[in-house]
Amino acid sequence: MSDIRIEKLDEFRWIIPPAGGMRVPGIIYADERMMKSLEKDESLGQVANVAHLPGIIRHSLAMPDIHWGYGFPIGGVAAFDMEDGIISPGGVGYDINCGVRLMVTNLQFGEIRERLKDLVIALFRDIPAGVGSEGPIELSPDEEKRVLREGAGWAVKLGYGSGGDLVTIEDGGRMEGADPSCVSERALERGRRQLGTLGSGNHFLEIEVVDKIFDRKIASTFGLMAEGQVAVAIHTGSRGFGHQVCDDYLARMVKRSNKLDFPLPDRQLACAYIASDEGKEYMSAMACAANYAWANRQILTHWTRQIFEKTLHMSPREIEMRLVYDVCHNIAKIEEFPVASRKRKVCVHRKGATRALPPQHPALPDVYHEVGQPVLIPGDMGTGSYVLAGAEKAFEETFGSCSHGAGRVMSRGRAIRESRNKSIVKEMADRGIVIMAAGEKTIREEMPDAYKDMEDVVNIVHRAGLSRKVARLRAVGCIKG
Repeated sequence: MSDIRIEKLDEFRWIIPPAGGMRVPGIIYADERMMKSLEKDESLGQVANVAHLPGIIRHSLAMPDIHWGYGFPIGGVAAFDMEDGIISPGGVGYDINCGVRLMVTNLQFGEIRERLKDLVIALFRDIPAGVGSEGPIELSPDEEKRVLREGAGWAVKLGYGSGGDLVTIEDGGRMEGADPSCVSERALERGRRQLGTLGSGNHFLEIEVVDKIFDRKIASTFGLMAEGQVAVAIHTGSRGFGHQVCDDYLARMVKRSNKLDFPLPDRQLACAYIASDEGKEYMSAMACAANYAWANRQILTHWTRQIFEKTLHMSPREIEMRLVYDVCHNIAKIEEFPVASRKRKVCVHRKGATRALPPQHPALPDVYHEVGQPVLIPGDMGTGSYVLAGAEKAFEETFGSCSHGAGRVMSRGRAIRESRNKSIVKEMADRGIVIMAAGEKTIREEMPDAYKDMEDVVNIVHRAGLSRKVARLRAVGCIKG
């Protein structure tokens, strides 16, 4: 870090000018206070390292939730040329298509206040969660491959939700190019019993309440009608299946890294040319994991609806839990952007970053065409979430990308040490939040102090023009693995 020069561009952008083998500058979105906290963080060095990779276009980017990750920083974004650019598993992450979906209901908080604890207990009892958790769905080899090809659509066909859900999932809940033959037997084995599970770590299922609306017109389009409205957020990904896909291809690419025709600044940036056989195979395997994650979140959505109905003794029509949007956080996608005055297809890596498409973008569902994509930014455990709308500046500056969350400021080990004499569950209860988890360790790892202030992160992306604030939701109930 000490040999990296950083210059301030404006109130919310900082530049790492090209030096050594850097092919492009690095750009970090942060304010003055946040940059000071990053001075001893290795993540800025990772931004510079990514700028060394062949085919990188314009900049190596970092969102305000930046922190140290594997190869790429978490919060890192980079686009690569399709002909001479690379694809890197470290630029996607281990939990491929880790993502968030938000559902809203017709309920007001006053209608569930007395049943809140019952709801959290029922969700915790009936939603499989935790490290290595397995669900009641056991896939045959052929059925699992259908999941990998079809994504959320497979779940809907089997009765987990309706076709209307697919309209407001990024890419309709299915990534093209998925090829199960590019996936190892070990990955397939790990995926057979984990569909419909929440996982552990920062994954959660949260009952939230609309706390403040900033833009009533856009909020209304998103289905966020009034303060006090009950919503549900689900944060999970491709579980052990995606982890194994990443592991398999990293091992292959690390092994072949000495045959690349360029030096790697960090072995964790092991990669392959997009146009190579190895690059194409990874893309196909990654698409399988993305589709698995979308099917997973779709099943969890269906079960959540059922649990609400059963616990509250209400009909689906009375609750009307409808999907606002579902976004990926860890993915590489072939997308079209204006580059050097012409439209070009590029491979955009978003590692702990989310897509933020502006109004009129052709990839938006019709219902959001005039207002832009819902951008979902959850905070730390028990804080809640922000809903924003994608803006044109993100399309121009960050390849249509934005922050994905608050971003850690403590390692999990440090969080455990610093929470040793605290009762996080009691602290949350004092704030009116009911939390249940598979183990105390997870709660301590995910304590609020382990994360940046969500308000700071959201205000930066809002004032920098990457997305605009629509609504803030506060958490009232949370289950974790």
